[in-house]
Amino acid sequence: MTRPATHIFRLLKWGRTLARHGALRGIERDPVTPPPVRRLVRLARFGTFQPKEPAYADALEAIGPAAIKLGQTLATRPDLVGENAARDLMRLQDTLPPVPFDKIEQEIRKAFQRPIEELFSSIDPDPVGAASIAQVHKAVTADGRTVAVKVLRPGVEREFARAIETYEWAAAQVESMGGELARLRPRLTIETFKRWTARELDLRREAASASELAEGMEAEPEFVIPEIDWQRTAGRVLTLEWIDGIKIADHDALDAAGHDRKHLAATLVHAFLRQAISEGFFHADLHQGNLFVRPDGKIAAIDFGIMGRIDRRARLWLAEILYGLITGNYKRVAEIHFEAGYVPSHHNLAEFTTALRAVGEPIRGLPVKDISIGHMLDGLFAITRDFEMPTQPHLLLLQKTMVMIEGVATSLDPDINMWETAKPFVGEWLRSELGPEAAIADRLREDFATLARLPELIRRVEAELPQRGAAPPAPPLRDIQVIRVGVRWKYMLTAIVAAGVGIAGTLLWPF
Repeated sequence: MTRPATHIFRLLKWGRTLARHGALRGIERDPVTPPPVRRLVRLARFGTFQPKEPAYADALEAIGPAAIKLGQTLATRPDLVGENAARDLMRLQDTLPPVPFDKIEQEIRKAFQRPIEELFSSIDPDPVGAASIAQVHKAVTADGRTVAVKVLRPGVEREFARAIETYEWAAAQVESMGGELARLRPRLTIETFKRWTARELDLRREAASASELAEGMEAEPEFVIPEIDWQRTAGRVLTLEWIDGIKIADHDALDAAGHDRKHLAATLVHAFLRQAISEGFFHADLHQGNLFVRPDGKIAAIDFGIMGRIDRRARLWLAEILYGLITGNYKRVAEIHFEAGYVPSHHNLAEFTTALRAVGEPIRGLPVKDISIGHMLDGLFAITRDFEMPTQPHLLLLQKTMVMIEGVATSLDPDINMWETAKPFVGEWLRSELGPEAAIADRLREDFATLARLPELIRRVEAELPQRGAAPPAPPLRDIQVIRVGVRWKYMLTAIVAAGVGIAGTLLWPF
């Protein structure tokens, strides 16, 4: 187990790197930043010479792959970090220095224990994209098919494991401070981030995610997923169908090719709604670098390392919340929050309804095309502090993706009516899921399932009284030693972990 001194050293080094590039300035100036974190950030930057404009991408690239993944997330949130910062962080998505091709060849040979010539007749040594975890090369298989070959960077697993271990340690120290920091559940957030990373570092799991998403998107023929070449896929190498198309961010090329950008925007929104609400399994990294438009006008997605999953009950709650906000039914939205356990039961339903109205009413008089789903969701999460609502990592991932989709869609069509695009789909799905036929079918299914479980249930009752709870248990978190000190030494502890909490705070901020 890594010693606390090692974690402190890493955090100090990362915090100083962020401070030298001016990357902690936004946290320090944010009025909602807790005073202890603000003091730590100030201490982290003490004695540094900061540039006039923060160099976020350079700072995170200097720290390592885990920080780069953070930067890619922040690049989709200009509402949080500002337009300039988001534009700077976009450089992290596909313009990193590539790994030399001879090392990539070694990784492929090691993955398959076979000569490369038996797998591919040719591989372009110049990558088409180089990111924090892997890089992609265009290749031709031995049977003549053009494919994309994604290969993990050498040693990336070791770097991620070391960084995430320190993130876990820092989160435990932060959570032990209690109060608002404990409500944000930083340890659970880091654990969620760790699970996402584990999926990205095993390319077989990414391939399986792509295959599952393709099955779920059969009802959306204009949104396609590349086919996986399972015979040339391993833990460190992923081979999939090559996509010939135009990056969705290249609007001039789209116009020159005759594509209808308004239609593309609507297709993207419908595809995401089907993933998140109908299927409960969605691509959670749909930034502009991962979307292409094929010559036939269909949108193709790539990079399936980060996927979100929501169970049926949570999807029903989410759909009702969105529909209630669209129609102004704040009381129903409030009731759902209490039913879902998002708001502790000791709070007052009427007061929470009023708080929701304060978020929703200011946007109701605006033209519909000017209503931002992202800003509305940010307003919803802003009231979580007053009502002691614990962080829900799966919903935060969905929020991030919704903001991302909104950004891509509005860049394609600035006049897109996000509400009118979403309302028919959400309303129809709710009718199908909450209508009388669905209610009867659900009741029959639940009753038969209960009868089937009855013998086992009786045996369990005889053994012990089962615990009851509406929400699934949180994943087990590994034991981490928390530094305990008396009040007279609290400022010494602050000085020890000062710069390091800067990176921990930055990691947790978008969530």
